[in-house]
Amino acid sequence: MSRLSSLFLYFFCGLVFFFLIAPTFIVIPISFSSSMYLQFPPPGFSLQWYENFFGSRDWLEPTLMSFQVASLTAICATILGTLLALAIVRGKFPGKNIVYLIAISPMIVPFIITAIAIYFFYSKLHFVGTIHGMVIAHTIMAIPFVLVLVTTTLQGFDETLERASLSLGASPLKTFMLVTLPIIKPGVIAGAFMAFMVSFDELVIAIFISGIDAVTLPKRMWDNIRLEIDPTIAAVASMLICLSVFMMITIELLSTRARNVSGK
Repeated sequence: MSRLSSLFLYFFCGLVFFFLIAPTFIVIPISFSSSMYLQFPPPGFSLQWYENFFGSRDWLEPTLMSFQVASLTAICATILGTLLALAIVRGKFPGKNIVYLIAISPMIVPFIITAIAIYFFYSKLHFVGTIHGMVIAHTIMAIPFVLVLVTTTLQGFDETLERASLSLGASPLKTFMLVTLPIIKPGVIAGAFMAFMVSFDELVIAIFISGIDAVTLPKRMWDNIRLEIDPTIAAVASMLICLSVFMMITIELLSTRARNVSGK
């Protein structure tokens, strides 16, 4: 019975895994289609849709905008998330658990609710359609991911190393830069990668606040699906799949290293 249960578990997990990755078996072949429309199976092989992407300002400008916004978001979210994790793990103040729950609430609240709230707030500040508006909104959504990863690393950190550094005359800042940060670096870098992914793939908030001057790649893909529907969208999706797989593998490797550091 134990062997049968194991086989059933593997079979069920295989079905779930296949269900999750099945769309890639359709999207990627369509991206190499010679057809002028979304058609599966493709009638022939062609690189025209990748050429259309790299040769079109309508696609390249939103892509560069997404990289710019995601990079700034990763920097801001990593700094703020790391400082917040230090305050929560090392700090001794009342209501610490409440602060932690509030900080991770963007992971729990549906994006559509957050997007509506941000839109009405931004409309009064004239932040709609601005890069800094997008960065602030995405940073709010990305901080919880950095916070969780860095907090996990810090909780298993040997505090005697910090106390030894302080006892030898090092300042708290120097102790953090030379002792704490090098040890928790895998968790911090993993959080930065996660923040980048959260920003780069985010659509709902972008629909509300991107305007016409801060259109990101997911927003451009959304407009393409609604208005054009040509296989360029499949080429873009295929490249995003490859980028996401690379980022997830990197995050997993860094997270594993961070868990080894924390002893968990």
